[in-house]
Amino acid sequence: MLDKLIVELDKGLRTLCAPAQSARAHPDQDIAEADLSAEDRKHALGLMRVNHCGEVCAQALYQGQALTARDASARQALRQAAQEEVEHLAWTERRIRELGGRPSLLNPLWYTGSLALGVAAGVLGDKWNLGFLQETEQQVGAHLDSHLRSLPADDARSRAIVERMRDDELQHAEMAQQLGAAVLPAPMKAAMKLSARLMTGSSYRI
Repeated sequence: MLDKLIVELDKGLRTLCAPAQSARAHPDQDIAEADLSAEDRKHALGLMRVNHCGEVCAQALYQGQALTARDASARQALRQAAQEEVEHLAWTERRIRELGGRPSLLNPLWYTGSLALGVAAGVLGDKWNLGFLQETEQQVGAHLDSHLRSLPADDARSRAIVERMRDDELQHAEMAQQLGAAVLPAPMKAAMKLSARLMTGSSYRI
């Protein structure tokens, strides 16, 4: 139990403090940097900070869900999704630096809350655990689509990252559905959307 606790603590510290690494090539690596106005750069930075914070939350969420998942296939699905989210962390983190900013100062707070939420989802049982994964990824996919509509048209580097992230998230949702995810009740979906709005509004600025 102590070894497991140390491993999970190490995951959290790596997510919050260590630079993330990507096994896949960064989606924007062959795209030239655009000459953005100060206003467009600030807006793109805010959106990429939101996306980075969302990936921090995803790491904590999947970590908590995997801890309490009963079925081996569900655990593996969560770990696979988490690994791809690490790559998303690396992509958004580098893009934030390129735009002249830093990650959200509120990441530790959102990480802690997401970890607790993930543990609670897993305790409910695997079909609800997977249902939570599916709904999360569907909401994130819609959220990333809204960013594609909002990002400066000339910022092709950020847009390439967000497009790849969206595709990955929707694949995760489909994977959860195939594994038997339950459909979450409407009030739970609404609560998840409210939480996402709070995270988005705060991390865009701070």
